[in-house]
Amino acid sequence: MTVITDIPVRKPGGEETTLADHAGQVLLIVNTASKCGFTPQYAGLEALHRQYADRGFSVLAFPCNQFGAQEPGDAEEIANFCALTYDVTFPIYAKIDVNGPNAAPLFDALKRAAPGVIGSKRIKWNFTKFLVDRAGMKVERFAPTTSPDAIGPAIEKLL
Repeated sequence: MTVITDIPVRKPGGEETTLADHAGQVLLIVNTASKCGFTPQYAGLEALHRQYADRGFSVLAFPCNQFGAQEPGDAEEIANFCALTYDVTFPIYAKIDVNGPNAAPLFDALKRAAPGVIGSKRIKWNFTKFLVDRAGMKVERFAPTTSPDAIGPAIEKLL
């Protein structure tokens, strides 16, 4: 598997970059949406980010509009919503597709590394979470229904 931090991603303005700034960190990578039943998980994700950031952990959000058109906003609207509603301080990248022919390479790699139930690689909904170790290689997948606080013990093991 490719090291996660080497895969190209896009900043909110569309500029291509990688996650190299996060090399050596434990990462929780999440496809998010502002108008989803799981949107309140932003609060729990922010709590994890703040709790573990000083130990080399970061939450990374990738907004996605593929599920029920629940992320219709542009980058500025998404950032404002997250900051004003949930006081989000973790990075929010450009809106992406997580499934299909236009799926972001990062999510293709995550799905290959950590298939879902019965080996399915498809992401079923917003707020699917992928926990990545410090080497950017080992990945564990969590369902949208898994609350962020339930992931704390798995984060602890990697820190």
